[in-house]
Amino acid sequence: MADPQNTSLEVELTYLAKELPVEIRHVTPARMEDTYVPENAAHAHLRIRAKNSKYEITKKVPVNEGDASVHIEQTIPLTADEYDELTRTNERKVIKDRYNVIIDGHPAEVDVFHGKHEGLVLIDFEFGDTDAKAAFTPPSCCLADVTQEGFIAGGVLSAKSYEDIAIRLEQFGYRPLSAK
Repeated sequence: MADPQNTSLEVELTYLAKELPVEIRHVTPARMEDTYVPENAAHAHLRIRAKNSKYEITKKVPVNEGDASVHIEQTIPLTADEYDELTRTNERKVIKDRYNVIIDGHPAEVDVFHGKHEGLVLIDFEFGDTDAKAAFTPPSCCLADVTQEGFIAGGVLSAKSYEDIAIRLEQFGYRPLSAK
């Protein structure tokens, strides 16, 4: 059984950004490199993350099949050597800058993607429970709720490029954004 100290319940909603939130202007982001395993899975649920000089491995699975808004996460810290060994040959990566900000009174993570996902910007809002999630009204910087869209999940996205998902993004009226 997983150590309860390293297991958490995550209740969240994910939105495509309509525009870059003004709240990120004076915030220094954390650079994240996520590697997903197994490489041959349609949706890899195991993520190996480098965030600045911290390393961890996380398994994230939905509580209820078909509902991507509530997950159980199990996380184990790694050393730099362990991270290097586990990610050395894996090309299934997502690179992004994460801005932790408050938007309209709600804590948010604004992810500005780089590399093969350049142009993609997602905004995650996390909640203490499902009632708070149900009562949420998205701010004007949000374009569309993509929480239940499998193609946007990190474990799926890692095997694709922006060009691979562009048609799906266009269905939501999304246009590429950049923090440059």
